[in-house]
Amino acid sequence: MMILFLLAAFGYLLGSIPFGLVVTRMAGLGDIRAIGSGNIGATNVLRTGRKGLAAATLLLDGGKGFVAVVWTQGYGHGGVALVALAVFIGHLYPVWLGFKGGKGVATGFGVFYALAWPIGAVCCALWLAMAAIFRFSSLSALAAYAAAPALAYYFTHSLPNTVLTAVIAALVFWRHRANISRLVKGEEPRIGQKKAA
Repeated sequence: MMILFLLAAFGYLLGSIPFGLVVTRMAGLGDIRAIGSGNIGATNVLRTGRKGLAAATLLLDGGKGFVAVVWTQGYGHGGVALVALAVFIGHLYPVWLGFKGGKGVATGFGVFYALAWPIGAVCCALWLAMAAIFRFSSLSALAAYAAAPALAYYFTHSLPNTVLTAVIAALVFWRHRANISRLVKGEEPRIGQKKAA
């Protein structure tokens, strides 16, 4: 039990690192939470006009999900699903920011790549395709995550992986509930807009 607790703590603390906030402050742009949607993720970082910073945020947020799961798999003491969920929840509710974090899209993709790379690859491809067609980051994420549980089952034939992926997808939908409302009303900002609707 102590090992599982430590693994969960490791995952949560790693997930809690707010890379979007870190990279924008290092670049002299101040607090990313003060612009656009107020989110710490790559989409809001993109609203600064700094594509490189947005790409760095995307890779770092995805990387922490990937690293947490791969490291736990290599550790050999089980607890992979626990750590995967912990790193994801850490991103959503980071202790350093008063439990007000991001929406988990990139971190979840990192987790999916670590579980089975085709899940992550197909989800990313779905996101890119939807983004190219509709130009809504939120809609792209929702489409990719709606497909994720079925992809997990298809590529891994593992009920635990499928359930884990479904839980992560449900949390992504929950975190996007305001975006869903704006999409329905036709008020959702498109990718690259500097201000949220």
